[in-house]
Amino acid sequence: MKDSRFSRAEFLALTSLLAGSTLFPGRGDAAPDGGTPSLRTTKSPGLAGVPAANANAAAPSAAEYEQLRKGCTASLPVASTSDGGAEYVRIGEWMQRQKLSSDFYGNGDFVQAFEKKLADLLGFEDACFMPTGTMAQLIALRIYADQGNLRTVGVHPSSHHVLHEDDAYSVLHQLRAVNLGPWTRPLLAEDVAQARDALGSVSVELPVRWLGGQLQTWEQLQELKRTCRDKKVKLHMDGARLWESQPFYGRSYADICKGFDSVYVSFYKMVGGIGGAMLVGRRDFIQEARVWRHRHGGNLFHLAPLVASAAMRFDAALAAIPGYVKRAKALTALIAADPRVTVLPQPVQTNMFHVFLRGSPQAYVRQRDRIAREDRVWVAGGFGQTRVPGVVSTELQVSEGLGPISDADAARAFLRLLEAA
Repeated sequence: MKDSRFSRAEFLALTSLLAGSTLFPGRGDAAPDGGTPSLRTTKSPGLAGVPAANANAAAPSAAEYEQLRKGCTASLPVASTSDGGAEYVRIGEWMQRQKLSSDFYGNGDFVQAFEKKLADLLGFEDACFMPTGTMAQLIALRIYADQGNLRTVGVHPSSHHVLHEDDAYSVLHQLRAVNLGPWTRPLLAEDVAQARDALGSVSVELPVRWLGGQLQTWEQLQELKRTCRDKKVKLHMDGARLWESQPFYGRSYADICKGFDSVYVSFYKMVGGIGGAMLVGRRDFIQEARVWRHRHGGNLFHLAPLVASAAMRFDAALAAIPGYVKRAKALTALIAADPRVTVLPQPVQTNMFHVFLRGSPQAYVRQRDRIAREDRVWVAGGFGQTRVPGVVSTELQVSEGLGPISDADAARAFLRLLEAA
């Protein structure tokens, strides 16, 4: 099998982190591996109500797992926003303070004002709020396929369309994905220019999540835009993590997006909303996208709660990102100083990065839980088996959850994972 190609089934099988088997108890955390028989020390008091780690014990329940995670004062991966309903109270109180009225099927001053704000910020004529990013992107690609009567979509091998949507692009819209370029780097202009298939559109992820948040250089990005324009190929951005890319380029969001035909952005990734996404583009494109939102069942009776969850956090979330990126650079320098650890990319380009370690996922999960009990730091969400035998990876993302802990203490807590190796 070529290194640059993964089928969805292969990817899910090789990467238990994606499949969730290391994120939740009972799905593989407790698989025997001949590792450390006990990871609890006499100096560790443990968390009240949470049993000590024991390799021979049954996997903790979901409630115990959640209690352990929430008992931490700092988190290197993005922490869950689940808070037992308090978020919905905050949304209602914020809307009342702002004296906002609700909408009906997306029609309302508040929703439309937020759509205009995003269109202006990203440099487009219009925008449409979508319940999910999957819906937003499928709609964009379907519109381009119909306009050009060409149902091929150029994608990176790690594209969300291919790996995370149960083949929705094909099943629902009869689109055909064409892998462009190798897995090991972001999609470039040469990949589009050398494509063997005629392309109706190209979907580019900025940054590439499964490459640890890697981005094209500014010159590479401009060349990609020019190549698509010259070949009359519609260029769409999967901007689920676009917000985190701005410090790398040092340009406005509008400048980054200029040259794309459409852009999707997420409001639960980094912004911290309960869900929702925005699709931006030309006015006629967005008018058609609204029709397709209806066809997809996305015309919820009230969209305002989703919009409010994003709007009340949006400005502060974006303002914090440069600081997160700065911390990620400092943190990865400390972690990568240990020769037993590999960080990708190095140096980091956003506030996201991947770390590679030798050992078994099960042993690292047990050690993660021990660190949570002793240091109150949640150092990883899960560990995925890579294609290299004996090497696992984990994804970290500096965010609000890292809190007041120093970079040195965060790195020290993370490197305690190596005690399990």
